[in-house]
Amino acid sequence: MRSIDSIHVKPLLNPRDCVDSVVPHTFLQSKFWGLFKSRTGWNSYSCNIHLSDRTRLELLVLRRHIGKLFCFLYVPFGLSEVESAPDRWVLLSDIGRALGDQVGGNNLFVRFDLPWLVRDGFSANDHIENQTDELKKRKIAKGVDIQVPDTVVLDLSKREEDILIGMKPKWRYNIRLSEKKGISVSEEGERGLAEFMRLYQATARRDKIAIHSYPYYQQLFATVSHIQAESNAGALPKTAIPKLNLYIARHEGEALAGIIVLELGDNATYLYGASSGRKRNLMPTYALQWHAILAAKHRGVTSYDFFGIPPGAEDPDHPMAGLYLFKTGFGGDIIHRIGAYDVMLHPLLYPVFRCIESLRLLWYKKVKKGIRKILRNLFKGNPSRA
Repeated sequence: MRSIDSIHVKPLLNPRDCVDSVVPHTFLQSKFWGLFKSRTGWNSYSCNIHLSDRTRLELLVLRRHIGKLFCFLYVPFGLSEVESAPDRWVLLSDIGRALGDQVGGNNLFVRFDLPWLVRDGFSANDHIENQTDELKKRKIAKGVDIQVPDTVVLDLSKREEDILIGMKPKWRYNIRLSEKKGISVSEEGERGLAEFMRLYQATARRDKIAIHSYPYYQQLFATVSHIQAESNAGALPKTAIPKLNLYIARHEGEALAGIIVLELGDNATYLYGASSGRKRNLMPTYALQWHAILAAKHRGVTSYDFFGIPPGAEDPDHPMAGLYLFKTGFGGDIIHRIGAYDVMLHPLLYPVFRCIESLRLLWYKKVKKGIRKILRNLFKGNPSRA
């Protein structure tokens, strides 16, 4: 059984701290992302862990306060290196406790959004049921997913023609239709952020979703720019320097839709998408995705992650069923991960927090939405009250 030989924790405070010794498998484990999160309300740490068999792990760990007295640690899509190890749950527990000790603070738990895949023939719940005794022994509980565990990833190493062939026929048709109807796509960078936010706010109102404020996305661009400046000055190596692209689709000068895509190493990730809802028949969102896919491919990127889909499309009434169909229609491999697991550092207080967390989720996802739906129906049925 492997054990932890040493662990070293370093805060991420400025661009010069953002030297990744290896290109991380996901931007969520990059030091760039840690620096960005440190500027938006989190504490960020780069953690080097050496195991007894000489395995070396490098983790991005985030910390956030819960009220005034407590904190929790969060590891987004980390520990991919031990996914196939027979002792992976033991390592998860040991690493979680070591992080709690080394990072310091009154941490209630460590939440790992695990990148470990759900294997064929299993569901995410099977992983819990098959490991119940081991998880209880190690004080590990199923947590609430912060990152969406399911996604679809497109292989960009294929020829352009083969990527198109892998799409659903309607998607190929819509891409060509957008071209015929005069949809133009341009890469506008941070200068297009105000236009994007106007579209994003319209999307949020239409789809009843929560988005961050303008300064959040502005900080994302600023963090990328700061790291690129350090790299250009020779302070950072060129490997794993992020590139942030903002694409806007227009028709006759009118902005109809926009997306933000992050490139890091060999991977591109579709982070955010927005649309006005106007001229949808011109298929601007299809033009945007195809433009971003080709741009990434031409820059040598080998995979394009659509970054988040519902678990399946069996339920047409699912609020994200349309999103599932849209993203999977471009082809690619559908990936299911087992989701979040918490290592309890205070087993007596942890259930109290989870109870509060569950009530909060119930309020925002069920009760609040239900009240809004009832009010909309009331006003719809009685226009004189509007």
